[in-house]
Amino acid sequence: MAKICIVLATYNGKKYLQEMLDSLVRQTRAADMIIAVDDGSTDSTMSILEQNLDRLPMDIVHCPKNQGHRAAFSLGLEEARRRLSEDDYIALADQDDIWLPDKLETLENEIGDAALIYGDAEVIDGKGALTAPSWRALSNIDTHCSIRRQIAGINNVTGCLSLFRASLLPLVLPLSENVTVHDRWIAMYAQKNGGIKAISKIVAQYRIHGNNAVGGARQPPMSETLATQQKWIEEILCHRHDMHLNHNETRFAEKLLEITLRRQVEGFIPTVIPWVFANRNFLFLKDSAFKTLRRVLFTAIGLPLAKRFFGKD
Repeated sequence: MAKICIVLATYNGKKYLQEMLDSLVRQTRAADMIIAVDDGSTDSTMSILEQNLDRLPMDIVHCPKNQGHRAAFSLGLEEARRRLSEDDYIALADQDDIWLPDKLETLENEIGDAALIYGDAEVIDGKGALTAPSWRALSNIDTHCSIRRQIAGINNVTGCLSLFRASLLPLVLPLSENVTVHDRWIAMYAQKNGGIKAISKIVAQYRIHGNNAVGGARQPPMSETLATQQKWIEEILCHRHDMHLNHNETRFAEKLLEITLRRQVEGFIPTVIPWVFANRNFLFLKDSAFKTLRRVLFTAIGLPLAKRFFGKD
């Protein structure tokens, strides 16, 4: 029988962590192992983890210094890789969510031949009150997401709602610092190596409380967004062969990188508008025609002009 390993990342999570761990205890299909990576917490997170060692098959990896969300999951996945066979499964866990009791059972039973499966979630606030019945609907997530949309930064797989095959680990690891969103990276490899399956079933309560590492985090300044996008696309192009990107996908990435680089130094680039408009369904979330057109036109505006006239930084 295949094993399921949960990789849990924690950092100063004392407020919600016990609720999360309680939901893991209640799983109708219990995890075979849990690797909890604490990313240098300075509160009582470590104590909470240790107090639950007799309730869960959990090993704790403590990092003395905070390195960030991506690094914590990278470390946990590396540890999982050493312990699992390619027929086993991995579930990613955040410290502040609540899993429904049948989450692991449902995802394992429904995955079929896919490399990765993911469900939906209710959205709750910091007090546990329901704020939206569907994370997928709230975030306008399309269950069919092409590689080109993923290259553009549109991710339809929320890591904490997914289960994926351990056979993906040799492909996705190590997680480079340029991989800003680990679940998007995993999803890209899954799509090219077995496919992704989406189910509509609610499998968790996804908590957005204003201090999330992802999901509810602040919008970064334009300069940071462009720099991050540059690194992301460069990383993809470095891995285009083992990602099995075809010619059109590679050309799309190269063109998007060119535009991203130009927007960091040029004020106004009207020549990019035809390409952006032609590829608008890959570049932007589905929205009204008016909002989409605004986004298309804004891509012609570079950082120098945005700083001067729109107060962007």
